[in-house]
Amino acid sequence: MIRKSKRYKSWKRKVLHVRKEWQDEFCESIRDIATHPVVLRMKLYPHHGNSNCYEHCLHVAYYNYQWCKFLGLDARSAARGAMLHDLFLYDWHTHRKKTGDRFHGLTHPRTALKNASKFFDLNEIEKDIIYRHMWPVTFFRVPRTAEGFITTLTDKYCGACETSQRKPKQRKQVMLGSYQ
Repeated sequence: MIRKSKRYKSWKRKVLHVRKEWQDEFCESIRDIATHPVVLRMKLYPHHGNSNCYEHCLHVAYYNYQWCKFLGLDARSAARGAMLHDLFLYDWHTHRKKTGDRFHGLTHPRTALKNASKFFDLNEIEKDIIYRHMWPVTFFRVPRTAEGFITTLTDKYCGACETSQRKPKQRKQVMLGSYQ
């Protein structure tokens, strides 16, 4: 049996403390968005696999926050932008039949930015995240911020996990907090 040193136990306590602190900061940074009636409508629209649009955005926001906080970037803006990145407010699975728009992957970032701008004051990082999160599909809309680039990676990771019927590694209670 391996004995764990005092140094290891001390380090583990510090990591758990920081993780708890980050989780509280994350919940506080998106509280107004996550509880807004328009954003709550995203729960009505299926997204990837068995998740709905709200859950997907919450997953992306959580991982965005963690990565940006770790890298010393604007984690608050990263979480807020990610929470709004798919605020297009329709079921994209049936959108083509109803509207004839075959290019949801290319057009929904503009729709999401328009909707988000109606209800929230967005900074430049949040706008970049929402408008450019579909790169490289939207070939010429390359993210201009580090937070935006991290969002594209996080969005692809969460989408892949949800599509394969796996939930991203998460602490769902922490992420959802009091938003359910």
